[in-house]
Amino acid sequence: MNGMLTLRDKLEAGMFAVTGELGPPRGCDGDVVRKKAGMLRGVVDAVNITDNQTAIVRMSSIAASVICMQEGVEPVMQMTVRDRNRIALQSDLLGGAALGIRNVLCLSGDHQSFGDQPGARGVNDIDSIQLVYTANRMCNGKKILHSEEQLVSAPDLFIGAACNPFAEPKEFRPMRLKKKIDAGARFIQTQCIYDVHAFREFMKKIVDMGLHKKSYILAGVMPLKSAGMADYLNAKVPGVVVPQPIIERIKGVPKDRAAAEGIEICCEIIDELKNIDGVNGIHIMAIEWEHRVREIVERAKLKV
Repeated sequence: MNGMLTLRDKLEAGMFAVTGELGPPRGCDGDVVRKKAGMLRGVVDAVNITDNQTAIVRMSSIAASVICMQEGVEPVMQMTVRDRNRIALQSDLLGGAALGIRNVLCLSGDHQSFGDQPGARGVNDIDSIQLVYTANRMCNGKKILHSEEQLVSAPDLFIGAACNPFAEPKEFRPMRLKKKIDAGARFIQTQCIYDVHAFREFMKKIVDMGLHKKSYILAGVMPLKSAGMADYLNAKVPGVVVPQPIIERIKGVPKDRAAAEGIEICCEIIDELKNIDGVNGIHIMAIEWEHRVREIVERAKLKV
């Protein structure tokens, strides 16, 4: 921002990009966002602003994105189809663009049963692939969904989508990614990766399909804070597999050293991911651990 290369600029120039995440607070104190933004400013190229992650009520991703821009941090506004129908989704895309937001990540969203409003009704009027298509139609076709009338002014958004390489059925994952890219996703952020061998095999299929030439792929990593976190991810998060040797490695150090060991493992994984054909960047998911992202970036020798 402020004359610096944007996330889109870097990826289109063939540069290796690094993105992070920022979780808005369960309240309206903008200083919480400002503090987190300060931890990430100059450390990563852009920051995902999560949209009520884990289906818990939080400050809106649009509001937190604007605060981040005020702090000199380029946001990637997450938008889920869980909470909005197609009217609201398109309205928020226009509103975000009007406020200066230039990146959007189109998501399904965690099921509401996981959060603090389990009785809430999931909207899911359209799915995440259709949201990518809708955003692309607005930006490049200058039309809203199911209308041939031209928008008075069209948004200019760098449209992204998520990819979970290991969710069941695994054999369908490459085709689902192709659908998102065909719909207009220009960058992809993957679910967190611990099994690098399995991800390498997935990326071979992506390269064979030529998808790496149509969209920029950022491999996701999440530093483990404890062995308990690894067990939770294995048990509760679809498509996330933490190999047993990694769990045993964290269990093998004193509890007060587990977080440091988790960061060391994360940096080792990044070193491997950087050399996989078709990978254009790293996406670091360290929600509520924003203060450790600089350490990860520096130790993993990620140039930002």
